[in-house]
Amino acid sequence: MQRFKKQTSWLTVIGLSVILFVFIVPFVLLLFNSVKANKDITSSPLTLPTSFVFSNYSIALDKMNYFHAFANSVIITLFSVLFISLFAAMTAHYFVRYDTKFNQYTFLLMVASMIIPFQAIMIPLVKIYGSLNMLNNKWALIFMYIGFGCSLAIFIYHGFVKSIPKELEEAAMIDGCTPTQTFFRIVFPVLMPTTATITILNVLWIWNDFLLPSLVLVDPLQRTLPLSTFNFYGTYTVDYGPLMASLVLSIFPVVIIYLFAQKYIIQGVMQGSVK
Repeated sequence: MQRFKKQTSWLTVIGLSVILFVFIVPFVLLLFNSVKANKDITSSPLTLPTSFVFSNYSIALDKMNYFHAFANSVIITLFSVLFISLFAAMTAHYFVRYDTKFNQYTFLLMVASMIIPFQAIMIPLVKIYGSLNMLNNKWALIFMYIGFGCSLAIFIYHGFVKSIPKELEEAAMIDGCTPTQTFFRIVFPVLMPTTATITILNVLWIWNDFLLPSLVLVDPLQRTLPLSTFNFYGTYTVDYGPLMASLVLSIFPVVIIYLFAQKYIIQGVMQGSVK
């Protein structure tokens, strides 16, 4: 039995090592190529750099208008995730506690909207928002993210709100809490593990999204970090060195956030899975 457990342990280690290798190799290659000259990247992209061209990073910072694009990405991601979590939690709580036929059908419509691919509605979406003169505005983009992100968040919150005993809310009401105070003092803190999971999913999606911002934000001053990397593509040439450096600079903030918050992220996901 112990021999079988030992073999299983070794197989687990080998399997996890293979998965780690598959995931980490692209990042390592990206890091190496970000300090290579253009000709070295095109001739031998899989080798170690023979000389380090750190000027790629200064070119990338300047050409991307990095700090302005970084501020745009932070504003769009922060407000989108904040409003998605808040509105979805309130809506799911309302649907669960006021279980009318109208609310049931509305919930089913919201869940059904998740199966519609974005590519099917992107042209009408841009046409309608263009006719309303709402394009090229980061707040319009935040509004769209809230619309696209709420359906999945409501679906996840809905299942967790059902597991909260109604007696908790009734006790708060007896103690004098209004419905709004009951939600923010009792329900929302209990939903924190779910909120952590939804926050992670939406931060990764919104921070790295390219398609929707490319349709909405045309002005260079409104661009996010993923959009700014497009500056290195010319009609006939691609400046690979600064492009690789710009990709490293784009993913760097998310990696830093993960390193500092990994304890809380894993804790939130684990508590969410137990629920």
